Amino acid sequence: MSVETFSPANLLQPVPYHHVAIGTGTRHVHVAGQISRDGDATHIATGDLTGQVAQVLRNTALGLAGAGATFADVVRLRFFLTDASAPGRVEAFMAGIELVAEELGLPQPLPPVSVIGVDFLFEPDVLVELEAYAVLD
Repeated sequence: MSVETFSPANLLQPVPYHHVAIGTGTRHVHVAGQISRDGDATHIATGDLTGQVAQVLRNTALGLAGAGATFADVVRLRFFLTDASAPGRVEAFMAGIELVAEELGLPQPLPPVSVIGVDFLFEPDVLVELEAYAVLD
């Protein structure tokens, strides 16, 4: 495996992700920001953050697979989330991850993750966007 993840003892615990990832390999995979659209540009889960998180993870899995990678090869996930401070937002976000964790083989805990609150994304109905970075041998 080209990625080792861990959380040093003196960092905030518990969290649903590892604080550190070490990627060793020669191929770096960067998956562009994925939004809640399918291959035909159909809007998926409009107004439903949980559904959109699930879809961006599915799209990211497709991007990784295209490069011969899986979530096991990911060294960082970066989410952009609109209206991040709204009541129930974090719970809906986490529910989207849980919805597809087994389906996509998401590591538990996740690799290092950032969730960045933003005012606006690609189009007004886009609630979340996801970028992924992986390393392959």
